[in-house]
Amino acid sequence: MSRPLQRGVVRISGNSNDLWDPEMKDRTGKEDLDKNHSSDQSYLALRFPFQFLFHDNSNSPSKYGVSENGFASDPFSIGTPRSRHSLIMLLLKCSFIVIVILALTGSFWWTISISTSSRGRIYHGYRRLQEQLVSDLWDIGEISVGSSRTKELEFCSQESENYVPCFNVSDNIALGYSHGDEYDRRCIHGFRQNCLVVPPVNYKIPLRWPTGRDVTWVANVKITAEEVLSSGSFTKRMMMLDDEQISFRSASLMFDGVEDYSHQIAEMIGLRNESNLIQAGVRTILDIGCGYGSFGAHLFSNQLLTMCIANYEASGSQVQLTLERGIPAMIGSFTSKQLPYPSLSFDMLHCARCGIDWDQKDGLLLIEVDRVLKPGGYFVWTSPLTNPQGFLRNKNNKKRWNFVSDFAESLCWELLSQQDETVVWKKNSKKSCYSSRKPGSVPSLCSKGQDIESPYYRPLQGCIGGTQNRRWIPIEERTNWPSRANLNKKELAVYGIHPDDFAEDTDNWKTAVSNYWSLLSPVIFSDHPKRPGDEDPSPPYNMVRNVLDMNAHFGGFNSALLEKGKSVWVMNVVPTIGTNYLPMILDRGFVGVLHDWCEAFPTYPRTYDMVHAEGLLSLESGQQRRCSTLNIFTEIDRILRPEGWVIIRDTAPLIESTRALTTRLKWEARIIEIESNSDERLLICQKPFFKKQSS
Repeated sequence: MSRPLQRGVVRISGNSNDLWDPEMKDRTGKEDLDKNHSSDQSYLALRFPFQFLFHDNSNSPSKYGVSENGFASDPFSIGTPRSRHSLIMLLLKCSFIVIVILALTGSFWWTISISTSSRGRIYHGYRRLQEQLVSDLWDIGEISVGSSRTKELEFCSQESENYVPCFNVSDNIALGYSHGDEYDRRCIHGFRQNCLVVPPVNYKIPLRWPTGRDVTWVANVKITAEEVLSSGSFTKRMMMLDDEQISFRSASLMFDGVEDYSHQIAEMIGLRNESNLIQAGVRTILDIGCGYGSFGAHLFSNQLLTMCIANYEASGSQVQLTLERGIPAMIGSFTSKQLPYPSLSFDMLHCARCGIDWDQKDGLLLIEVDRVLKPGGYFVWTSPLTNPQGFLRNKNNKKRWNFVSDFAESLCWELLSQQDETVVWKKNSKKSCYSSRKPGSVPSLCSKGQDIESPYYRPLQGCIGGTQNRRWIPIEERTNWPSRANLNKKELAVYGIHPDDFAEDTDNWKTAVSNYWSLLSPVIFSDHPKRPGDEDPSPPYNMVRNVLDMNAHFGGFNSALLEKGKSVWVMNVVPTIGTNYLPMILDRGFVGVLHDWCEAFPTYPRTYDMVHAEGLLSLESGQQRRCSTLNIFTEIDRILRPEGWVIIRDTAPLIESTRALTTRLKWEARIIEIESNSDERLLICQKPFFKKQSS
């Protein structure tokens, strides 16, 4: 809704003497001009110094007359004694102008010689003034952005309902990419389609958690019965499909093969059952090619957080359906680029018939597994290739298995157990193993320059990473979950964070989450959410299951939500242009990823219940127009579910200047002041459920 644009008047500051009223000429007598002649001359010399240099005498009236422009004419002429005085005055004026020019020139050179840091401060101050000006003009109704900028965005074509930017397999194949590289992410900066993605025709709001974990709507995902039945993964086969719903049999004890499988893995590690994985130091698991998330869905009840990662799929998407169930997932290609996680990120990596040929690329994929695995972590691989009985029938499988087995040994992995089709390795937790290898052993250890904490679009590397990292701490020596989330002074020193700063951040987020609760309850975060016409559900049902935090900082928002007892998981995103706190977030037992918000996030449309951003606008505004705020907001709209919520917290000028975008996006929005900090505002929005389809 647009505000009226003519409610106030913009006042321009200045002296009224700067404007010339021609009517004063008629009211001013010749006596007044003669009386004030000398003072007028001095005023004009300062006000219009160039007027006297280029004065035209051709139209001058009589000697002591008044010119047509209302100024008194010069009474002196060349050849009289006073002409020398006039000439001297002229020279003085010229000298004055030269001095002014020299001063301006010196000021110019001084300005361009200012250091980079000073220019940055001046630039940020200038930007802040601009933001405040926009806010003030908007508040008095005098800003006019034009019909093209206030017009609501159009709906995208219906073909875009499941479209994910930056992933185009057919185009990559046409460019010559193959052997898995066609699934790589390739974004083109500046090419964004600013339209609103429509939901499928029969889209329905997902069922509340935890019911939505086991039952989803068929119309919400792009999958067919044939794709379900033809699935090769046992987790995919554990599904029942009818006309409207997909039911996951893991909810039934009769078909609960996932529980048996999880129990088997725990026993192979030497534990009684999967509930003891927490005591063994396991909290976060990266599930490669996760099927439809049944493994992670089962482990969640044991406080284990599983992140699914799989290739982009035009239909039958593992990632899309896993997110629809409320399980962490994102699109990621495990082929030629490093995963967007720092070294030593996860306690366990799991691959159950994930489609990865670990013996290919000279072992580079296994080196990447080692890079993201914490010391003492586990690699679980389930595949027909690992079945010893199959070696007797297929010599090629035995050759491939021997390569993987030998390469794992060169990585200093310990083979814990091998049962049926499942193998479990444990990563070395002592660096002495690497020094005990034979000279010239491959892979070699990475140098400090090769092993960086921001692997964004970096190619796979053939050296062992993380060995020189201060975060090299075996998982058995880390504090078990949930105490792991609260880092002590010694642990914080690893990340260069002062305990007081961490404590202040924690307290601030506890207060913020309480404020969010007060503002949005009972609709959001309520133990009893209710829509019109619905009956009151019983706890722990919750309308918000997953949250995308666009600028996660220390992960304080995630921590405060869990401490508040909310049954949610948070995708903690660390912008590539900000300080990289992702290693600390992952070490706290949360999940997260590096991302550039000028690109589309690697997920399908309608996959998050809530999007949260604190300080992101300030962070992006200091980057000299890398991308527009509209681009970022349309991306938020793409990944947000209908009836989903957006909470943006930032400085008042930035919040005020961006609220016009909510009208273009058709969001319902309001701005809320924060009492404890008058310089900040909350922009709270809800995305409506539009059933209208584009033509």
